[in-house]
Amino acid sequence: MIHRGGCHCGQVRFEAEGEIEAAVACNCSICSRKGALLWAVDAKKFHVFDAGPDMGAYAFGKRTLRHRFCRNCGIATHSEGDGFVAINIRCIDGLDPAKIDAVEFDGRSV
Repeated sequence: MIHRGGCHCGQVRFEAEGEIEAAVACNCSICSRKGALLWAVDAKKFHVFDAGPDMGAYAFGKRTLRHRFCRNCGIATHSEGDGFVAINIRCIDGLDPAKIDAVEFDGRSV
């Protein structure tokens, strides 16, 4: 299945292929603050449409993830890791996050 989504203002748009069986609720300092529920997909099954300079990146700590966001509206859409993308399912069009099981992840310990 193809899932499409993006930020609030529409400047950052993406699509991902796969089935959402569960999401990860990470308690690290950034995920807990932005309230992200994450679904990981292979980087080859994820595509960002031309966001140009509107898409920013932020990395912290060990810098293993690049947290991506819209510079215009501030919405954090996804994070890029080594060969995978963690998509904030709250940014997927037409998806009700309350209907997706969430698995707790202790990101503070990583």
